[in-house]
Amino acid sequence: MLFSTLDIAIFIGFIAVVLFVGLYMGRSKEKESAEGYFLAGRGLSWWLIGFSLIAANISTEQFVGMSGSAAGPAGLAIASYEWMAAITLVFVAFFFLPKFLKCGIYTMPQFLEQRFDTFSRTVMSVMMVVVLVAVNVTGVIYSGAITASTLFSGHYFLGMPMDVEFFAWAIGIVAAVYVFVGGLKACAWADLIQGAALIAGGAIIAYLAFDAMGAIEVEKIAHTGGADALKNLTDTSSGLEKFSAANADKLTMFLPADNSEVPWTALIIGLWIPNFYYWGLNQYIMQRTLGASSLAEGQKGIMFAAFMKILIPFLIVFPGLIAFNLYSEKMADAALGDAKIQAANAEAYSLVFAGEKLGKFNSFAEIPAAEIERAAAEFKPIAKNLPDAEALEYFKNYFELRGENELKDIRFSYDSAWARQNPALVKSVDKWNAEMCAKNPNLKNPTLKSQLAGSVQTKNLIGYKYDTAFGLLLKELVPANGLTGFIFAALLGAVVSSLASMLNAASTIFTIDIFKRFVNKSASGGAQVLSGRICVALFAVLGCIIAPFLNNPEFGNIFTYIQEFQGFLSPGILAVFLFGLFSKKAPRFSGAVGIIASPAIYGLLKIFLPEVAFLNRMAITFVAILVLMLLMRLVKPLRQEIAMPENPKINIEHSKSVYIMGAVVLAITSSLYVYFS
Repeated sequence: MLFSTLDIAIFIGFIAVVLFVGLYMGRSKEKESAEGYFLAGRGLSWWLIGFSLIAANISTEQFVGMSGSAAGPAGLAIASYEWMAAITLVFVAFFFLPKFLKCGIYTMPQFLEQRFDTFSRTVMSVMMVVVLVAVNVTGVIYSGAITASTLFSGHYFLGMPMDVEFFAWAIGIVAAVYVFVGGLKACAWADLIQGAALIAGGAIIAYLAFDAMGAIEVEKIAHTGGADALKNLTDTSSGLEKFSAANADKLTMFLPADNSEVPWTALIIGLWIPNFYYWGLNQYIMQRTLGASSLAEGQKGIMFAAFMKILIPFLIVFPGLIAFNLYSEKMADAALGDAKIQAANAEAYSLVFAGEKLGKFNSFAEIPAAEIERAAAEFKPIAKNLPDAEALEYFKNYFELRGENELKDIRFSYDSAWARQNPALVKSVDKWNAEMCAKNPNLKNPTLKSQLAGSVQTKNLIGYKYDTAFGLLLKELVPANGLTGFIFAALLGAVVSSLASMLNAASTIFTIDIFKRFVNKSASGGAQVLSGRICVALFAVLGCIIAPFLNNPEFGNIFTYIQEFQGFLSPGILAVFLFGLFSKKAPRFSGAVGIIASPAIYGLLKIFLPEVAFLNRMAITFVAILVLMLLMRLVKPLRQEIAMPENPKINIEHSKSVYIMGAVVLAITSSLYVYFS
């Protein structure tokens, strides 16, 4: 990407404005009180809450990861993360928020002490601080740093290379500065700018993408899909017409049960667990709503965010689909340059090839040298010129698996894009799959039991590096006339917003749930604010130090890392809160038991059933804890229902308009699922 002088000026100006607004709006004297610093004096308006929720949520995961998934096999189905979030927010507004505001809590763990016991609160507090700092803060800093360093590769700033470490410290410092000074109020006002910039930046990219789609010749996108439908169009057809025809096979919300990203089964159970945890119980999200001036303002803010969540796929997912139509060849080139992708493909190709060409032999040792040499020569172009020595190791793997009788468990999955790219391999792969499915019917029609037990293995064949979608849209479509600087600033601002929210949340939990209870029980408001500021600085430094270590190629995917570790906590926390909210006689000790059991059950599943999908592990853990808590409720129920404390200062009257807004959100999302079914 090339930046003009104007782009650089706009980028620097944007960051300066965000810092100024955050510091200026967070300067009020009320921030020196605990309520003023951590909850913005409970005075946030609905529009601030709405924009702040979106800015805290949207980061490189959506722009880079979601647009990449849309370009790949998932297609439009990846939008479920956004549209299901909109539905979730409606339930949070009506069932979670009224109970939390009525109690007058500062933090989510604080509710557990009121409903269960102090031990439950302590366990959740410690776990959440550790996960927020070691996983969320570190992961967000790294994801932003790796994106920025990729765009500025080879550049220097004041003699320093603009690498991952450089951007990790830059992002960490910018976020920490205004949170340190102004707390939640500074976050909310900075989020207002960054949230609006995100929507505007996404809209610009979406417009340019559809414009480019309208200008391209039909023949040039026919190889990316919808060839038959495109025959009915001309070069002068609109971008929307070409988009609909070229992506006809991807414009569906319901994918097969064995899909590795968003199977239709996840829409029933799996996705709801992280959704309800994230939007209803996650401190750095809920803190904005806890700072609402009233229940009505908080609910309207949540509904405003829900409407924006409905909009997000049109600004991120649809451009991701178009990116593949326009730049599939560049994505293929990027895949050829990715060692991990080629290694995974070579392993898959070798099994199919060895089965077809060498399967007549009983062992690798009995194959004549001439036969091996011939096979390796034929295999090299298939495996993208893999060295002969590595090809032989792959061939040996086939015979080892066959000897261990594990081949019947393996099936290869590919999308239509890969099939068009590798026509010579399609018949061989289909023949392999047919033979394997004949041996193991679960491969053809995977049962829930076989999926959970990990007895069905599906290996994906990859021909394109789909995660380059957003970067290609920026590089190829956005002119260097100031727009590039603005959009990059909005993207980096999204990272800063998410990071600031996490730093604020972690410092709030530590101060309210740990410092004030165990270090200084009589701490004044000023002492609590000082503790919060020290935590912000300390947690930011820790994140900046750790983040560059995640750049190790052996580390793996950053988003998988975040999801996996949150999976240790979210099923248990959701189960415990649901029981706490809706079961009046669940025993007090059951809260701590449920939270502690969550990482234990999830960890055992990960160790002994590693093939179980992430969302399925969460679902199993969630159900197991619900059953465990139900048993405790039946065996030793409370004799008397618990009376929760109430904060008379907070107006908890519902607004009639909120009911209408909620109904509209549910109607729109339901219609979208029906339309794209």
